[in-house]
Amino acid sequence: MKFRWAILLSVLLLSGSWGFFAHPKINRLAVFTLPAQMSIFYKKNIRYIEEAAVNPDRRRYILPDEAPRHYIDLEEYGDSAVYKLPRYWKQAVEKFGEDSLQAHGILPWAIQLFYLRLKDALAIRDPEKILKYSADLGHYVADAHVPLHTTKNYDGQLTGQTGLHAFWESRLPELFYSDYNFYTGKAQYISNVSAEVWKTIAQTNQALDSVLRFEKLLSEKTGNNKFNFETKGKQTIKVFSYDYAKAYHDLLQGMVERQMRRSIWLTGSLWYSAWVDAGQPDLKMLINYKPSDEELKARVVELKKWKEERTKIFRDTLHAY
Repeated sequence: MKFRWAILLSVLLLSGSWGFFAHPKINRLAVFTLPAQMSIFYKKNIRYIEEAAVNPDRRRYILPDEAPRHYIDLEEYGDSAVYKLPRYWKQAVEKFGEDSLQAHGILPWAIQLFYLRLKDALAIRDPEKILKYSADLGHYVADAHVPLHTTKNYDGQLTGQTGLHAFWESRLPELFYSDYNFYTGKAQYISNVSAEVWKTIAQTNQALDSVLRFEKLLSEKTGNNKFNFETKGKQTIKVFSYDYAKAYHDLLQGMVERQMRRSIWLTGSLWYSAWVDAGQPDLKMLINYKPSDEELKARVVELKKWKEERTKIFRDTLHAY
């Protein structure tokens, strides 16, 4: 677990991630799938919804229980695990124990948990929690659409493809985002959230073979010519070259675009479903909500703590190599 987290930290710190590029865009676009009764509140707070999309990744530096919410290592549970695992958290704990589940990731159950938290926040008309849980839920939903979040080979490290994680979920969308079509249609009511979440995990995991196999074939063909150096800010970093990224992106035949589009639709649909299940509260009543001074101070403290912890872990990680 510690080794896995060290690698994920290096991915986040050195190469960026789906979290720091695509998550804000996914949350923002999901707002426009909502019906007018909801969008009036969400559009008023769209900047927060967008910026807070990365908060779960920030918490990974601070809270030890956060990281398992972002992935699930399906192969740890045997063949066809995605179709056999308990659909609900209580059943899963009874069968495997909480420590074991946490060790292999709890992403599908985390989505269900934050859906329920959002529903409750909507039911009591708590604007602060509505925004917080909406942003968090969007993050976990987007993670559930990244094939490498469904395997213990999360960075290609078990197949000689280290660096694949950031390549797929950061480099590719950064380069080709402007060419994507994000029309998803309107959010739809989901009557069985658990079934929809597990269906998503299954579909995402089915794409894993292509993610790994196509990059392996391309790497064998290209050799050492797949990297170059780019300057970002004051740093010069080693990255997959544009030509290599373009070739891989073409082999994937729109996979990254499809997964982002599905993330947008499911995020909006879960927000909408939580609102319906909460009794369709009148969100216009919350339109003048402004964060309190205490909340703003808490956000500043959280951000400062995240930056300090990130810097500390970054230094420790570098010293470990």
